[in-house]
Amino acid sequence: MAENGPSISGLPVRESPARETRGFSYKGKTLLSAADPEGRASRAADSVEIADGVLYLCPSPLYGHGLARLLARLAGFPGSALLCVEAEPELFALSLENLDEALRSHPRLRLTDRATGEELCALARREWGLRAFKSVKLVKLNGGWRLHAALYETLAQTLQNGAAVEWGNAITMLKLGRTYIRNAIRNLALVPNRPSLDAAGLSFGDRPVLALGAGPSLCETLDGLSASFGDGLSNPESRPFGIVCVDTCLPVLRARGITPDLAVILECQHWNLEDFVGLSGWEVPAAMDLSALPRSGGVLAGGLCLFFTPWARLRVFERLGAAGLLPSAMPPLGSVGLSMAAAALRLGKGPVVTAGLDFSFTPDMFHARSSPGHKAKLRRQNRFTGILNEAAAFGGSTFAAVSRNGGKTLSNPGLRNYRDLFERELAPAGAGGSPRLFAVADGGLPLGVPSLPPQEAFDVLASGGPAPSAGSAKPARPGENPKAETLAAFSRAELARLSLLRNMLAGSSAMDAAKLCLLIDECDYLWAHFPDRAAGRPRPALPELEAGDAAAVSFLKRLRVEIDPFCALWKALAKTRPS
Repeated sequence: MAENGPSISGLPVRESPARETRGFSYKGKTLLSAADPEGRASRAADSVEIADGVLYLCPSPLYGHGLARLLARLAGFPGSALLCVEAEPELFALSLENLDEALRSHPRLRLTDRATGEELCALARREWGLRAFKSVKLVKLNGGWRLHAALYETLAQTLQNGAAVEWGNAITMLKLGRTYIRNAIRNLALVPNRPSLDAAGLSFGDRPVLALGAGPSLCETLDGLSASFGDGLSNPESRPFGIVCVDTCLPVLRARGITPDLAVILECQHWNLEDFVGLSGWEVPAAMDLSALPRSGGVLAGGLCLFFTPWARLRVFERLGAAGLLPSAMPPLGSVGLSMAAAALRLGKGPVVTAGLDFSFTPDMFHARSSPGHKAKLRRQNRFTGILNEAAAFGGSTFAAVSRNGGKTLSNPGLRNYRDLFERELAPAGAGGSPRLFAVADGGLPLGVPSLPPQEAFDVLASGGPAPSAGSAKPARPGENPKAETLAAFSRAELARLSLLRNMLAGSSAMDAAKLCLLIDECDYLWAHFPDRAAGRPRPALPELEAGDAAAVSFLKRLRVEIDPFCALWKALAKTRPS
């Protein structure tokens, strides 16, 4: 109820723009003091530590006291902004009515009533762009935040996590962006004669699927499965469920004589080959991402299908899609474990039980026994070097957490971010009246899906039947495909585009600044990994290129260095014949 002045629905009424606003209470809480509310808010704004690249989250702005003062202090920090959030509908209406138009239209201030973290992250990206902020700070200018204190804290943390993920993705692009696109161009040679994931004849129907990561808890789960299913666990044709696994699981399963129905390959770097040592010729079907290390797809002998995770928005992907040369798209989840779980959900209609997707570790194990990393740790053990991984187990960023079975486990911010991504992207399949996604209650972090005790999880897996027919979950074998000529023509067109760009930069073709800008945009894969793009800066504008701006010249020199290696890749692809 208002402490002085008239009210409607318990809220003060603004009588005129010049009237001094008063304090009031709402739902039993004092939100605005009757003693100098504007002065108090201004002093609170003055006490905020200001820095550049910070998104200041102001919960429940009410009349907007202190916002103008805070914006004035942000004037010298162009990379910062102010996001005001109101979770109470009536208080949001109050703010809409009472905030000055100058505040509401200010380019560095936004007012919203959106009360979910994802909505706020999307709003921040839309208004200020990707990677606009390095951190998020909660600013309390009045008592309105007390009505939904936990919610506002959660929103601030979600925005902070979102910023961390965006910058983490940018750093990944800096380090691996060039490798991603080079691998993708090489793997395009497989497109004419290797099927896409969705068109490969891979289907589990209504049968349950066991989706396996390579976390430390996998060993215990496999022990329980062996005790429950005996020899029937080994044969894909006779067991009542399918098995989809990450590539790092392959040595673990091979050591136990278990043949999975599908292995998922995502890693782009050469150390991924350690997962396939000794497995050449093993009849295991594989699904490989277009950006994965090409050699990884040639080890197993069970048939290969392809999928594509768009790690960045690139014009070349639009052209490939228009030409029908892109395989099935999967969401870019950044983790082979998440991509594997997404594939398991896509390839069937029955329940999916995850195991070994821990996103955590123990002092002596990051991956399950018989995995390449664990074997390497055992090989290095001697009198002076033990099996414990002290740097990880006792590192400054490591924290203790409660696992799915109620025990204690260790994790770090990177693994927790992947767990959060799992919950955000995949956990909805485990919600609702008929959940499809479950997790074995093992030693990993909670995933936001129903956790089943091991025996209950095994009962779910046992509810299926044998595979409908031999090879029902295997990709089709290679064969001739009319896409081969389409791919060759596409490669020649890309080579011509790069050749013209190179000639312009080298001075052997007439310079047309407008045409140069178009070519740079069309060949954006050449510079997708540049620090400029990671920092959110576009390529130099036409006036800067025409004026010979120093930053523009630097960009063009770096761009020129990238062209010849990609010309070689497209030239080799144009000569590729189906095999």
